[in-house]
Amino acid sequence: MSDTPIPAPGQPIVFRNGILLRMDDAHSVHRRADVLVIDGRIAQVGPDLAAPPGVHEIDASGGIVMPGMVDTHRHMWQTAMRAYGADWTLTQYFVWYYLEHGKTFRPEDIAVGNLLSALDAIESGVTTGVDWSHGLRTPDHGAAAVDALASAPGRYVFAYGNLHQAPWEWTQEPAVARVIEDARSRLYGTQLAFDVPGDASFPEAPAFRFAKDMGLSVTTHAGVWGATGDDGVRLMYEHGVMDEGFVYVHAATLSDDSYQRIAASGGTVSLSTESEQTCGQGYPPAAKLRAHGIPASLSIDTSVWFSADMFSAMRTTIGADRSLEHYIAHQDGATVTHATLRVQDVVDWATRGGAKAIGRWHEIGSLEPGKLADIVLIRNEHSPTMLPILNPYGHVVYQAGRGDVQVVLVGGVPVKWDGRLCGVDLPGLRARLDDTVEHLRGTLGDDVWRAGMNPEIPEAEILSNPYQYRKGTRAR
Repeated sequence: MSDTPIPAPGQPIVFRNGILLRMDDAHSVHRRADVLVIDGRIAQVGPDLAAPPGVHEIDASGGIVMPGMVDTHRHMWQTAMRAYGADWTLTQYFVWYYLEHGKTFRPEDIAVGNLLSALDAIESGVTTGVDWSHGLRTPDHGAAAVDALASAPGRYVFAYGNLHQAPWEWTQEPAVARVIEDARSRLYGTQLAFDVPGDASFPEAPAFRFAKDMGLSVTTHAGVWGATGDDGVRLMYEHGVMDEGFVYVHAATLSDDSYQRIAASGGTVSLSTESEQTCGQGYPPAAKLRAHGIPASLSIDTSVWFSADMFSAMRTTIGADRSLEHYIAHQDGATVTHATLRVQDVVDWATRGGAKAIGRWHEIGSLEPGKLADIVLIRNEHSPTMLPILNPYGHVVYQAGRGDVQVVLVGGVPVKWDGRLCGVDLPGLRARLDDTVEHLRGTLGDDVWRAGMNPEIPEAEILSNPYQYRKGTRAR
């Protein structure tokens, strides 16, 4: 496909002879089939499709064609600080963004983080994302976030949040409602993003009323050790505000009672497994969700720490679940002989699960006629990693990576073609990022900036070892 021209605007496109992961209700897999795209939607799926005159053919042989992935929780504004907090704990993250340095972000810094994150997502085959935008100190910050998303390729659900002010305060500002209405008219959807720590007086009630009045779904961090736990879920349930379709992020440190409340109210959970593993929200709860019949989706959380692609999210999620399954069995001297969570399941959560979580399953998340043509081709004729493809679900989860994403369509429009993003001014973006980084570093000072990136290491106790081995001798 190298150097193949990009299709003209409005030109029909057909993927030929690919391995198709349809992600429909039957989880159909076609070993050699086509996908025809006309007018931004999937027109037909199947082998040897007849195509209209002037169609642009994409050779998908030796590759996997699947629906675009959906990320249900990413703090996109933090992407300008990519990997800065790689050695942080959750406490250090809270101090940095909530208590101290998060207030130094200007509207333009929020905007450039959002744009960078959007391109990051598209490059790795994520065509729809939830911007869990909790860095919006002012409505101007919110407006900048929306403008950036509206200018970026892909589909975005804007979840308005403000970690610097109580939700029962900022939701009462008319300017906030105006930003949300603007986002509703320009983006793929809107949500309200805030947390419920568990104050018995339930001060968050006005924020929930605001969400109801605005017709917004709520997305909230629940089950985060030391921050949001069972009390928050109980209060939401007792006050009757847990509406169907609410998204509970992490849900890792919860009791069975809380999981039952989420299940009974029609909630879904967004798993950010790399985050849960690293930050200590609790053990990634995929097994708990299965046990309680709670629908799941996957998310990145923030690239200030973690990987920014769904391949890593799928891999870490299945790895954490299988590790726990073996560990529990080993405590009883038993051996697991059949894995419970399968590769098909995590691909499902990365596509269908995300589409359902944001209420868009009727439009995206599968390769079915009539749905929007958000399509990803994973194919890399220059890489031995793509040979052979025996188990396509397993290949997506354990073998492929962002560099193998050859084509991405959003609504039938190419946004990544022949392995490269389309129409992106990376030098201009880099200049804007340099300005943001210099602003943050200059505001904080070099010493604070370096210390934030390199937190102190606590003293570690090394246990005494009675078995001392030396060259040529052996302890007795």
